[in-house]
Amino acid sequence: MHVDLLITHAAQLLTLAAPGPRTGRALADLGLVEDGAVACRDGRIVAVGPTREVLAQVDSAAETLDARGRVVMPGFVDAHTHVVYAGDRAAEFEQRVQGATYLEIMAAGGGIMSTVRATRAASLDQLMDQTRARLDRMLRLGTTTVEAKTGYGLDAETERKMLQVIAALDRTHPLDLVPTYLGAHAVPAEYSGRADEFVDFVVGELAQLKAEGQPIEFVDVFCDAGAFTVEQSEAVLTQALALGYKLKIHADEFAHLGGASLAGRLGAVSADHLAVTPPEEMRRLAEAGVMGVLLPGTSFGLGHTHYADGRAMVEQGVAVALATDLNPGTCPCESMPFMIALACRGLRLSPAEAVVAATLNAAWAMGRGDRVGSLAVGKQADLLVLDTTDYRDLAYRFGGNVVQRVVKQGTVVV
Repeated sequence: MHVDLLITHAAQLLTLAAPGPRTGRALADLGLVEDGAVACRDGRIVAVGPTREVLAQVDSAAETLDARGRVVMPGFVDAHTHVVYAGDRAAEFEQRVQGATYLEIMAAGGGIMSTVRATRAASLDQLMDQTRARLDRMLRLGTTTVEAKTGYGLDAETERKMLQVIAALDRTHPLDLVPTYLGAHAVPAEYSGRADEFVDFVVGELAQLKAEGQPIEFVDVFCDAGAFTVEQSEAVLTQALALGYKLKIHADEFAHLGGASLAGRLGAVSADHLAVTPPEEMRRLAEAGVMGVLLPGTSFGLGHTHYADGRAMVEQGVAVALATDLNPGTCPCESMPFMIALACRGLRLSPAEAVVAATLNAAWAMGRGDRVGSLAVGKQADLLVLDTTDYRDLAYRFGGNVVQRVVKQGTVVV
């Protein structure tokens, strides 16, 4: 057969092929093939395996890459980001360095509300340009699919503006964007002291957004100290479920309120953060099939020495995924390779487990596991060529970029 792109002789080809997210010991299974090859046609993978076997199926190729001495693997999937926002919070970072806590800054009107004010004030073009620049950096670092949340509008107009940015960039940028509505990210200043009324507003907005046909796949809520209670979060997520949306939840970042149990009760796809989740709640997540999206960059960004107990979650059978939590306040970092390095040090994952969590499992955590996250015939041809002979360099080396080439839907884009 004739193919558009043929990559041959990879020192290590990480296929990660599996019918669902990996758990337990299987989390470390990379499907590693030595001297591997991948053939792509019409944006899809049409052959993958040892080079000799793939070459036996391919008659000719429009473009051939010799990956001798390099690693070939799926593109990274970033399953939790707040990539759409305006402005920055460098001043607040300096405050934290000087001893202020995240919750203290938030209580004083900073934190999320600082970014809300900047995002509300930004024009559509300004918000588009700033977000596109972040996506460009993510692509160069190997991310090929990204979940993108709203949540810095907290009003009808700006939340729709953010959805418009996500939809437009999904159409025009090489990265695929998966839209999540996070209308309940914080209580805005105009609803100060009236959190229940704001929850009622968000519940009403969900019905309106559905009627408008807005491009939303997931609905998320921030269930934590300083944000929303379990009862308030349940009101939002129950409405979302009734409207046919898939669910996510920010839970246990700062305080254990019971958000992880709520995720299990409502059948959420994932519960995210889980920095202070106790063992009994980990078991409930595993039993309910709720994925745990862990965000070590946030713990690092806050200067915390405590990280989510990724090792315990794996041992409890939770399907663990990794993401950047890219946001202006606690983790202004676009790098999935850095998250892999942090996961090995802070979450106590092995390099192989961290790679699976950043690709295959992350894809399932955002409803894309049947399309991306592994290299298998029929899947989207999103893959990376790393300038190393050993995939463990993703965890061992940090602060740089070992990604040499990025292929998106069969086309070399970096």
